[in-house]
Amino acid sequence: MESNLKNVLVISFGFLLLFTAYGGLQSLQSSLHSEEGLGVASLSVIYAALILSSMFLPPILIKKLGCKWTIAGSMCCYIAYSLGNFYASWYTLVPASIILGLGGAPLWSAKCTYLTIAGNLYAQKAGKIGRDVINQYFGLFFLIFQSSGVWGNLISSLIFGQTTTTVAEVSEEDLMCCGAYDCMTNATANTTASSGPTKTLIYTLLGVYTGSGVLAVLLVALFLDQIKDNQAERETEKMQTQSFWSTFLATFQHLKDKRQCLLIPLTMYSGFEQAFLAGDYTKSYVTCALGIHFVGYVMISFSAANSLCSLFFGKISQFTGRKALFALAAITNLACIIALLLWKPHPNQLAVFFIFSALWGLADAIWQTQTNALYGVLFEKHKEAGFANYRLWESLGFVIAFGYSTFLHVYVKLYIVMAVLVVAIVMYGAVEYLEVKDLPGTPTTMKEAITGSVVQQSRL
Repeated sequence: MESNLKNVLVISFGFLLLFTAYGGLQSLQSSLHSEEGLGVASLSVIYAALILSSMFLPPILIKKLGCKWTIAGSMCCYIAYSLGNFYASWYTLVPASIILGLGGAPLWSAKCTYLTIAGNLYAQKAGKIGRDVINQYFGLFFLIFQSSGVWGNLISSLIFGQTTTTVAEVSEEDLMCCGAYDCMTNATANTTASSGPTKTLIYTLLGVYTGSGVLAVLLVALFLDQIKDNQAERETEKMQTQSFWSTFLATFQHLKDKRQCLLIPLTMYSGFEQAFLAGDYTKSYVTCALGIHFVGYVMISFSAANSLCSLFFGKISQFTGRKALFALAAITNLACIIALLLWKPHPNQLAVFFIFSALWGLADAIWQTQTNALYGVLFEKHKEAGFANYRLWESLGFVIAFGYSTFLHVYVKLYIVMAVLVVAIVMYGAVEYLEVKDLPGTPTTMKEAITGSVVQQSRL
């Protein structure tokens, strides 16, 4: 048990160090590299590469390198992205984004495979149920990992807060170009140039993030035990059979299920709403009105609310049912979107910036936990194809939202997010109707209770 616990902690803290850097960088991309939309374009490329890598790279790398060295090697791809930010241009950041995207899928697949095998091995030796041990391992992992959003954003705000220029120097003329009806004259770049961090502070932050990634690689390389047993061989052989073409075909054959087709807008909305917060809210509201050094603090409120609400809603979903939670998320996001369309951000309204991000975190917690759980319940017999579709359509939402971010006014993007939300909820309602129609003898509350029982597992 001590050896297994040590390995779980090594992976957990390795991911904590790695995503402290990546999470902080992701929140800053639209503000730090706003010229010609380089920052958001790099994020779009990441998710496009992630879609491709998830179809064929994980089984190949895990079979050749094993879980340990796949994790360590994939972490190096994230370091490459941090290094690409030192001299950000289309010729450095886009290739670094491709590298990160290609490494993302093997990293998460190897982590899941390692924890699953470790849990089953310990369960066999201790005479316990494998699923219970695996859930404990993943619970410990996410408990540690999800705090990365707090630490990464805190580091960026503390370092950028060292600048001597105050937010009061943001002119009223520049403030008129903040918010939904932005002037598209790069007011954010003007704010960043006048009250933003110096090159020295930017390089300091990137140095800290790069160092954090290097520590993650060293931690895994030096202290994580390689798993060598028959079960590991079986797992990798199973993944190998699910290579590019089998995964590709299974993913799209799953679209024959009309419930999957109806869930596409809801799944894509998860990408749209996260992309808006990371790419547009941080740039056109926070950086434009307050300065880039406030991005980290505002995103901390999102991360904290997201983590706490994920845990809370995961617990109460078995009592409330999923429909009530989806309704709460939709109403919360819709209210935020309407308010963001009407609100003119100003430094004197500091608390409002944090309230919006916290409410967005609350809604996102529901979208993440309940949508994952919904897939687990609806497609219990075809989970691999179901979750492959989930990753595909959510990633496509990210790609589209980050892709058009540079070319549209913020109010247009808010209307797009609102439209996708409305369509998503209507089609989700159709899925619920089909479920009730197909299983008329099963009480709705009973079926919804099943969702609550798989929330924690499906978050993995």
